[in-house]
Amino acid sequence: MKEEQRQAIVAQVKKRYQVISPHLTEQAKRLWAASEALAIGRGGTTLVGEATGMSRVTITKGKQAVQERVIPELARIRQRGGGRKPLRSHDAQLLEALNALIDPCTRGDPESPLRWTCKSTYQIAETLQAQGHRISQRSVYALLKEGGYSLQSNRKLEGTQHPDRDAQFQHINRLVKWFQRRGQPVISVDAKEKENIGNFAKAGQEWERHGQPRTVNTYDFPDKDKGKACP
Repeated sequence: MKEEQRQAIVAQVKKRYQVISPHLTEQAKRLWAASEALAIGRGGTTLVGEATGMSRVTITKGKQAVQERVIPELARIRQRGGGRKPLRSHDAQLLEALNALIDPCTRGDPESPLRWTCKSTYQIAETLQAQGHRISQRSVYALLKEGGYSLQSNRKLEGTQHPDRDAQFQHINRLVKWFQRRGQPVISVDAKEKENIGNFAKAGQEWERHGQPRTVNTYDFPDKDKGKACP
């Protein structure tokens, strides 16, 4: 390092130190000097010591504390255990209320006959607030993450979103449970696929006499009178 460059660095560090030092404790000064030395790199300890008047030992101790991320007790803003307490610590029914909203709607829950969820964290927060719980959307998100929930993409396209889709599935869920409590069977039928009724071509083969295939319509236009059916 050239002497001119060296003197420039010392002057810059000295100027910064004169500005900041009246506002720092001895401990904070040591950490600040250490961060300056680390930022300069090779020879930084010597240059910072020259600019601030601190000894190499003091700056070296500060560098160790900075590199090891040691937070001195006196530097803490809050005492250990301080800060805002978790919501569930002063609202014992919060998690139960949250699970009551999520569980009947969550895919993969073996205890629920319905596997659907359409509520956003904003909607869940509004519902909990209406029940008397003080909670924000961000807190709902944090509790869901903590509980092992995550946003997951669907593997199948399940139709366009209906404005009352959640209400529809909640209604179905209540009916399913009503019948199950009475020992009645509940059958789920996946009937997305629709077939045109009539003599239409279909993929696949079937046994027929040689040279006598089944004759079907040339076009697959649906018959307006017969319509479609869900197999």
